[in-house]
Amino acid sequence: MKTADCDILIVPGLGGSEEDHWQARWAGRLATARVVAQDDWHAPTPEAWCGRIAEAVAAATRPVILIAHSLGVVASVEAVPLLPAGVVRGALLVSMPDVEEAPGLPDSVRAFAPVPRDPLPFPSLLVASRTDPYCAYDRANDFAHAWGSLTVDAGESGHINVASGHGPWPEGLMRLAGFLKGLQ
Repeated sequence: MKTADCDILIVPGLGGSEEDHWQARWAGRLATARVVAQDDWHAPTPEAWCGRIAEAVAAATRPVILIAHSLGVVASVEAVPLLPAGVVRGALLVSMPDVEEAPGLPDSVRAFAPVPRDPLPFPSLLVASRTDPYCAYDRANDFAHAWGSLTVDAGESGHINVASGHGPWPEGLMRLAGFLKGLQ
């Protein structure tokens, strides 16, 4: 599959993706990509965020690839039961926060717990950093295993955002291209 063959839905996390964030850059660079907008980026609720993801998937005109970061990963996984069957063909999930155990997360983020552990009905990659302040690598790997996702070890990459030095994140684009090649 090529990017031209699918609708790429970019699902940011808490606060959205600022202009220099790799997700915002990808949304501007990939012709078939669009950001799944939320009414309130700073006060998320599972119902609203999952509903917006389901609406975006239902409105797609081609097979869908989800590209989620941080809380967008958890919301995407929680939205799965609301998604039309067979429309999502794959997901690139990056830096999920451990909404169940990570210290210091806002209550609005903790409202997304517990994280579903059912296998995802589409292929997926979970990119996890060994120095992510919001999720221990072992926990991320455990969730990936439960979902049937392949874990991609990003090494010591922080939360894979602007603060950790990942503006354009070309390695992520290369990973996305390789992932898409393996999809039907």
